[in-house]
Amino acid sequence: MGDKSPKATGKQAAQKNAKDAANTQKKNSATAAKQANRTKK
Repeated sequence: MGDKSPKATGKQAAQKNAKDAANTQKKNSATAAKQANRTKK
């Protein structure tokens, strides 16, 4: 098992949150681009 100290778990959670936020941002920008292309026509 990994390091269960509060510092280590906090660091892992922060990294996961950052990754999730980046993925969400990518999805949102991709969706926005698709919608923009639709409205241009």
